[in-house]
Amino acid sequence: MNLEEYFARIGYKGSTEKQDLETLTDIFQHHIRAVPFENLSIHCGEKITLELEHVYNKIVRRKRGGWCMENNQLLGWVLRGLGYDISFLGAYVFNPHQNAYATLMTHLMVKVVVDGKAYIVDGGFGVSYQMWQPMELVSGKDQPQAPGIFRFTEMNGVWYLEKMRRKQYIPNQSFSNSDLLEKKECRKIYMFSLEPRTVEDFRSQCTYLQTSPDSLFTKKSICALQTADGFRALIGWTFTETTYNYKENMDLVEFVTLEDEEVEKTLKEKFNITLERKLVPINVKGSYTI
Repeated sequence: MNLEEYFARIGYKGSTEKQDLETLTDIFQHHIRAVPFENLSIHCGEKITLELEHVYNKIVRRKRGGWCMENNQLLGWVLRGLGYDISFLGAYVFNPHQNAYATLMTHLMVKVVVDGKAYIVDGGFGVSYQMWQPMELVSGKDQPQAPGIFRFTEMNGVWYLEKMRRKQYIPNQSFSNSDLLEKKECRKIYMFSLEPRTVEDFRSQCTYLQTSPDSLFTKKSICALQTADGFRALIGWTFTETTYNYKENMDLVEFVTLEDEEVEKTLKEKFNITLERKLVPINVKGSYTI
């Protein structure tokens, strides 16, 4: 495991000398545009494990992606190796279909302190809720980014993340009522405390998320990647490509349904993923929006 190999994987050629916000942001943006958020292992007979060496081999050498516990663990390792002051935090994800936060702490993200200021770096949420820049850990401040306006709110030691999106233009009207489309313009994402966590705190959740019939991740095969102007995602057989702010205060959301034989080709061409085992796509309705 070495940093040079990781930087080659994400195509980063910038400076690594300064532990400043500019370098942090640059590395982070290269990561989210090179490494997909994906759970395909579950749907092609592989087990997701949290050992760092396994995560490194999967993402860096096999050119795969991963979910939050993989992406953010790797990011944390990289940033710590560069000399950044990092710690892991754990969050409870909001489920819009149940209108409630999860009772299990399933989301791992990174807190980074730069020049005395704390930032949240989260490279493991995917689709339109993926932040594009480190977010300063301050309450009640709008933080506009290309995907929309993100905001933290703190109450009694609990932090909440939400996002306000633009209006959406969907050319393929047959998808205008898709359950994959988020209907609300302001969306809760997750809640968390500042208690430091370790990867060990997520072991049972990692098993639950890939085995339980109640888990979102067993109900949907997901692969999402940020692009220069939006993101693309493959959920089951539904391929979607979003362009942020293609008109004033309007995002373009394009949908297409793939045939079985197109799935593998799309993973290669749009996400640079080649699977070693046969993928069985799945998309049970509900519980996931873009």
